[in-house]
Amino acid sequence: QVTLRAGVELDAHQVNQYTLILRAACPGEDEVEGRLFVQVTTGQVLRCDTPFASTEGDVVQVLADVAPRTPLYAVLPQPLGGLTGFLSPSFLQFRLRNRNTPLTLTRRGLVLAPDNGFDPSKDIQMFRLEIEVMDRRGHNCSGAVRVEVLPLRRPRVTFPELQRAVTVAEGTGPWKVVTQVHARGDNVRYAILAPVAPALFTIDEVTGEIRSTRRLEVSRAQLLVRAYNTLHPDDHATITVNITVQGTDCQAPRCVPAIFVSQVPETVSPGSTLVTLRCTDSTSTDGCLHYALEGPPFSLSHFCMEGPRLKVNTTLDYDSEAMAALGFQFTATIVVTVGGQPLQSTRVPVLVTVTPVNEFRPACPNVATFTVPETAAFGSLVGRVAGTDRDYPPDSLEYSMEGGSGPAQPFSIDRHTGEIRVVGPLGSQQQKSYRLVVRLMDTHNDLDLRKRQSRLCDVFVSLQAVPDQLPVCIPEVQELRITAGSPGSRQPVTRLVCHSSPDSAVLTYTIVGGNEDGRFRLEGNTLVYLPNDRVEPCSFVLRVEVWGGSGARRRSSMVALVVHVTPWSTPVPPSTTSQHTTLQKEPLVVTQTEAVWHPPAWFVAVLTISGALLLATLGCMARNLLCGSWDAVEHSGAKEEQEHPHASSPVSVCQRQWVPCQGGRKSPVALSSHSCLSSTQGQFNGCAQDPRTGRDYLFNSVTGAQGWI
Repeated sequence: QVTLRAGVELDAHQVNQYTLILRAACPGEDEVEGRLFVQVTTGQVLRCDTPFASTEGDVVQVLADVAPRTPLYAVLPQPLGGLTGFLSPSFLQFRLRNRNTPLTLTRRGLVLAPDNGFDPSKDIQMFRLEIEVMDRRGHNCSGAVRVEVLPLRRPRVTFPELQRAVTVAEGTGPWKVVTQVHARGDNVRYAILAPVAPALFTIDEVTGEIRSTRRLEVSRAQLLVRAYNTLHPDDHATITVNITVQGTDCQAPRCVPAIFVSQVPETVSPGSTLVTLRCTDSTSTDGCLHYALEGPPFSLSHFCMEGPRLKVNTTLDYDSEAMAALGFQFTATIVVTVGGQPLQSTRVPVLVTVTPVNEFRPACPNVATFTVPETAAFGSLVGRVAGTDRDYPPDSLEYSMEGGSGPAQPFSIDRHTGEIRVVGPLGSQQQKSYRLVVRLMDTHNDLDLRKRQSRLCDVFVSLQAVPDQLPVCIPEVQELRITAGSPGSRQPVTRLVCHSSPDSAVLTYTIVGGNEDGRFRLEGNTLVYLPNDRVEPCSFVLRVEVWGGSGARRRSSMVALVVHVTPWSTPVPPSTTSQHTTLQKEPLVVTQTEAVWHPPAWFVAVLTISGALLLATLGCMARNLLCGSWDAVEHSGAKEEQEHPHASSPVSVCQRQWVPCQGGRKSPVALSSHSCLSSTQGQFNGCAQDPRTGRDYLFNSVTGAQGWI
């Protein structure tokens, strides 16, 4: 029988004929050779998928808890020779070549899980299926499927304990919860296996609660409870529950102490016993007493009960925020029961306060180097020493400086904040840096305040040099006018306003020119004049040198003062020409501030109107006076004309020829009445009044001759 190899596909377009040489021989006969010609024609054939038709076959992986008869694989052959798509399973026949497998192959080409499922207790399981596919025309293809069954990754159903003893009181009513069992696993359900028909108790298959079915009397019962996975019933576990119904004639136990309050240091080791309760019941049998601890989860995690002893379960760390949130106190309750019966129980309150212990030394900061300008003023901040302490409260430190403050250590440190400030003069000429030794001392870290720890830290302060600047004076040139006082007195002239960098630098002032006769001297920055008996006005040009800095870095500036001195015995002339002295200096803008009064507009208007009214009043008075004088003169002239009709009166001449007198004329010559009257016609033709003396005089406007009246 000649067959095709597995996985081989024939293609008539590439090879349409194969020649096979066959040799056959029977025992004791000669070999016979023959030829077989196989022609390949085009037409519709079946082709299986490459993974399925390969030598190794296709691979499927499933879990061991897969449900029975679950489809695991589907064989989908494809036609060749002009048809596309998958063939319908109804036109195909599927045959399983190997029979030694629990898997099932359906008539539609589906591979199903075993009827009872896989065994979950085994490791990886392997199953190989060799499948042949044939259509109605006899075309066929074959392949293999390998099913790998993986072990379960879900947790097994287990009980944390194999037995449990429960005591309930006599008279407990029906449907009361006696106890509850709990098993670990997935999809867990509960059932009572023994007794098969329990008369006193029943169990909730979902929650595991065991309840009474009627009023209980004094008795004992034993229940065998099974927990199982509802999806995989073979995954199960059992527990034995012993229930004792006890009479109610016994009283609650009495315990000493009835309340427990204690203080423990945070360094108490785990496993230490804090208290041992001494409890007795009415039967005086300590063996049936049960001790349990109730309270907040944080307290239950730090303490535990070992019989009647309350023990520390873990470290009581005082130096934590969680402990601070609790106020450093743990609260709990010890419940003592007789045979586990809640009705006969005693509760002992517990209050444990954790006290601090100074465990750690302060730690120096990682960086303790600061830089400060050498010109830093008193109180300037240099830096802050940030020490740390792991004890609670965190970083509660006090700071002090070894050696204190002084010329060799011009710094101080704040006791609470650790801030370092300048408290003395600094000078980079003498010392470039300072090494300070700071002591860190912890506080409030132990119940005993005498137990304190400290650490010395080195702090380095480097001085940053600041270049000195020239002193600056405002203004650099001043022109002053003074009136000398009495000889021998002391007369302040001006005060020089100068500053330097740094502002704290001390300035010195020296007169270096213009004070040859010693009339001036400097008292600090104040210029003082010493008057003498000199009577002539004079001017002085003083040059004052202002020095700043110290040592080799001293620098100076020059100030020019022009002082005009007027002697005290000489009246001030109405017009004085100031002597201007030009200094050989760079151009300088001198700003002089003068106080100017700007009256309001209403005041100017009132003043103007008042002045106009005053002038008008004075004019009217002068007119009245002049008019009265002329009337008297005319009356006397008329009288003289009557007496001397041919004589010419000088008054009449004055009246007719009045010309105002101009200042600067020469003084008139005094004339007698006789000469004035006798010569008025030929010598004078006008009359005027002298502005200084107020006397009237006559004048000739042609010759310029004048004469007093």
